[in-house]
Amino acid sequence: MAVTGIISAIIIGLIIGALGRLVVPGRQSIPIWLTIVIGIIAALIGTAIAGALGVADTRGIDWIELIIQVVLAAVGVILAVSLYGRRRLD
Repeated sequence: MAVTGIISAIIIGLIIGALGRLVVPGRQSIPIWLTIVIGIIAALIGTAIAGALGVADTRGIDWIELIIQVVLAAVGVILAVSLYGRRRLD
């Protein structure tokens, strides 16, 4: 993977992670780096799912792919908050 690919993955991961974090109600006590990692993973998995469903390449903005990615990021944030929060309380 080229440097530009890594940089764009981080930027997309930040945006997807932030959107996923905004969708989840309440305060999330996870660090921003974990949000970025969750966003990158959600973006990659969401793109793969959208490709499998045949909605990854459409005219204009791929809204269905974006929704899949944000939902996956929200689920990832919920899991991270529950695991990270539990670890911090112990």
